[in-house]
Amino acid sequence: MNSKFTRRGFLQTSAAAGAVLSAPAIARAGQNFSGKEIRLLTWSDNTGLAILENIAKPFEEKTGAKVIADRTGSTSEMVAKLRASGGRAQYDVITLAGVGAVELAGDGLLAQPDLNKLPNLTDVDPRFRTGADGHGIGYLLWTGGLIYNTKTFKEAPKSYAEMWDAQPGRLFMPPATWTDALDTVYATGKMLGGDGTNSDEAFAKLAELRRNILTFGENPGQLSELFRSDALDIGGVYAPAFFAKELANPEQSNMGATYDVDEGFFADLMYTIMPKSKPGEDDVVHAFINYTLDADVQGVMAEAVLNGPINQKAVMSDAAKASPFIIKPEQLSDKAVVHDKNFIADVREGWIQTYQQTLS
Repeated sequence: MNSKFTRRGFLQTSAAAGAVLSAPAIARAGQNFSGKEIRLLTWSDNTGLAILENIAKPFEEKTGAKVIADRTGSTSEMVAKLRASGGRAQYDVITLAGVGAVELAGDGLLAQPDLNKLPNLTDVDPRFRTGADGHGIGYLLWTGGLIYNTKTFKEAPKSYAEMWDAQPGRLFMPPATWTDALDTVYATGKMLGGDGTNSDEAFAKLAELRRNILTFGENPGQLSELFRSDALDIGGVYAPAFFAKELANPEQSNMGATYDVDEGFFADLMYTIMPKSKPGEDDVVHAFINYTLDADVQGVMAEAVLNGPINQKAVMSDAAKASPFIIKPEQLSDKAVVHDKNFIADVREGWIQTYQQTLS
């Protein structure tokens, strides 16, 4: 596979998808879905909690619908859950990384939402409206870079190569099933002078880190405690989204994060998807997806979990606007690596297996 991870290719594809949206639809005010239910699958970490608090709860209050949430650890697990359902109606809405949407769309398990029932899409950056051949609706930008100990580093590290200088037992790595692990393979390949797809070379280099690893970051809360107790120096690729409170108070947390590294930082458009077989009613499901793109919701979520808003009218506080950890679409530069999701979908299982074998 010779596909490249280029931002230009991503933008061309996304712009074409964004053009599908027709003239602005008219939002229906005061929708009442009392007695209706939506079954949501999302993450089990604090980003999932933020969805429940800032999207599901107010949606219930505004519409009368009940949101029943199931939560799990990774996009890989979400893909596995939907595949295992065998076409049974289990979930109405799933929020996940882009590669998961591509895989499930390829399996024929997703429905294509009706864009005219999503009036908030008209305010979304056209590059980020849809994906996965129209089966995914843009949600937020997930970004990853390096997390580091502010006691160890007086200035932010400038390269992923700093991980190879970590003392034994003071490095953490992303879990194999997380998209961040695939990012780490790519970053290593680029650090070695390749284009990021030179995975054999990257895995050989990653093998050198085995002795330095204290833990894999399945539990962000545990990581923050290890940094607070000065037990970790550095780790990545990992998302600052997990550490909004800690990054706001580095004096107590010892935690810093940076996107300003030579090999670039990683930006992934997350999607909301709708399974082809779903238990809920079409109108309430579309209303929920539309609500995820509300300008106020996008602003609140950006500040809560340091994800980049894609609604161009997102209502953000001055602090959120100034935050170096919230990457807005207009801030995506040549340093932003946005993966070719079809390529990642093709290599994901093989890379996961090799990553586990290399670092365990």
